[in-house]
Amino acid sequence: MTLGAVSLSTPASSAPAATAQDVGAMATTFADEFNGPAGGGVDGSKWQLETGDNVNNHERQMYTNSRSNAATDGAGNLVITARKENPANYNCWYGRCEYTSARLNTAGRFTQTYGHYETRMKLPRGQGMWPAFWMLGADINSGNPWPGSGEIDIMENVGFEPNTVHGTLHGPGYSGSGGIGAGYNGPNFSDGFHTFAIDWAPNQIRWSVDGNVYQTRTPADLNGNQWVFNKPFFIIMNLAVGGYWPGDPNSSTQFPQQLLVDYVRVTTSDTTPPPSGGGRIIGLAGKCLDVAGANSANGTPIQIVGCNGNAAQNWSRPGDGTIRALGKCLDAASAGTANGTLVQLWDCNGTGAQQWAVSGARDIVNIPANKCLDVIGNNSADGTRTHLWECTGAANQKWTV
Repeated sequence: MTLGAVSLSTPASSAPAATAQDVGAMATTFADEFNGPAGGGVDGSKWQLETGDNVNNHERQMYTNSRSNAATDGAGNLVITARKENPANYNCWYGRCEYTSARLNTAGRFTQTYGHYETRMKLPRGQGMWPAFWMLGADINSGNPWPGSGEIDIMENVGFEPNTVHGTLHGPGYSGSGGIGAGYNGPNFSDGFHTFAIDWAPNQIRWSVDGNVYQTRTPADLNGNQWVFNKPFFIIMNLAVGGYWPGDPNSSTQFPQQLLVDYVRVTTSDTTPPPSGGGRIIGLAGKCLDVAGANSANGTPIQIVGCNGNAAQNWSRPGDGTIRALGKCLDAASAGTANGTLVQLWDCNGTGAQQWAVSGARDIVNIPANKCLDVIGNNSADGTRTHLWECTGAANQKWTV
């Protein structure tokens, strides 16, 4: 998503960068769960709405500050809606605007250098749709214009590629169509929610989808050009309609289209990211905590299996008390607190069933139950399930996170 000629509803300024910490002590530095009422506005302490059109990308919409284009739905989501309308006789670069939509950013409210940046989204569908979750260097607002300010595209999708999302870097000498990045091929991203994230450290950025790391970039990838990503950035998310890359909507495109955002979260993290196969939680007999069959369906058992480096064993701790893999949360079944409550994978929902603490004694404790993640029967065989049990200090309750 290259920079567009839109205006800010309120002035923007940069804020101090956060200090990165060890992964084991990650701190949440920004979070919006979008738990407002149906029709509620965005949180103005976290986001500002941009207004205007975008001639640079040849987008077709007018970005507005109307709740008809950006509002909470009462079900825990922000809904960014692109509409085929012009209720206020807006004029765009090409004449009378044909569409409206929304674009939000955190400039002047939140900036950070390094960390884990994650969103969970359900994307729109159709020719001409262009949703994006991305960042710009905060110094763009203090005399360093794009592309020198730098741009990190965490997720972009164009409607004619419903099964592909892209992550890209833009900077001096590698901007626009010359950006450095890669695509990730998966399911149709309009059919359900998925997580899109980066892990950003000095001189390294890793992109992942649903916990699967698909590219890592360092200064060595820039063909001798300047790496401009060791400074504060702010977050942007928007739904564009049309443009050079996606092309314009056609007769097959149905309106309105919606970008659903479950959450946006940022945590501090270790300044040296783990290797791309990292994120393992190692327990009894050196086996890894594993999502059975790498199946992301709700209710999938959590077991131990020999460590193999796949996504089913790639766990993250975003700093909100959850432990995640495949875009979902480690969960005590039915919010049970009794001995023997099975542990499973489930949609992240903010309940106590998904709140875990890692003790200095290497226990993983479900907080409401005050019970430990336990390998059933102290059995180290591949496929042995986990459950909750009174913490005993036994080897089948010890984990290296």
